[in-house]
Amino acid sequence: MRNLRELCVFCGSSLGSNPAHAANAVALAHLLVADDIGLVYGGGETGLMGLIADTVLELGGRVTGIIPVSLGKEVAHRGLTELIETDTMHQRKALMYERSDGFIAMPGGLGTLEEVAEVATWRQIGMHDKPVGFLDTDGYYSSLLAWLDRAVDDGLLKEKNRALVVSSNDPATLLDLLRNDATEYEPKWQ
Repeated sequence: MRNLRELCVFCGSSLGSNPAHAANAVALAHLLVADDIGLVYGGGETGLMGLIADTVLELGGRVTGIIPVSLGKEVAHRGLTELIETDTMHQRKALMYERSDGFIAMPGGLGTLEEVAEVATWRQIGMHDKPVGFLDTDGYYSSLLAWLDRAVDDGLLKEKNRALVVSSNDPATLLDLLRNDATEYEPKWQ
């Protein structure tokens, strides 16, 4: 079983129109605090990002926000346990990845997709061995997960490497999947 001390959550800077996304953000925050898992995230005060951070803080948990200075002037959450401002987006992501023991992608847009794709790719090529999961609220990621399955079917992604990315529509189940992840990557070029 993995020890998840700090979990990085990628998610939207907007709340979106589906109330299930907000409900799962709150549910995940409750689970993190109950299990003494700190939240690492993009440092914003708006949308799902702000909601999960505020909920963790209200429950007495730890929140580390990491945001580029260029965004921090407008959207940084100033009430966090720790707010780290970086010079660039690349530095932000590197620090988020370094400080975390695992990753969850909640619903979000292009930024969320880019961040989770990068950590999943890095795991696939052996740059880290941290679990990666999708919180598939209301089937939000079902098309993306089906695409990964299609990549396996078409011989473009090894089945063992597809298993490096887990998913659930339930936050508690997803946390259990991340904790119990023992999948090892298969070298991509062999």
